Amino acid sequence: MRDIITMQCTDCKERNYSTTKNKKKTTERLEMKKFCPRCRHHTIHRETK
Repeated sequence: MRDIITMQCTDCKERNYSTTKNKKKTTERLEMKKFCPRCRHHTIHRETK
């Protein structure tokens, strides 16, 4: 049921985090505000394929 997804920074496009989500309950792309080590501040990270 739960698939592993990768989170990508919207500013620098680096893939920093991986997490899981239930694809049946949340069909839209996940968005979280997380710390980016490359940008060195909190940015929005979006789900990638």
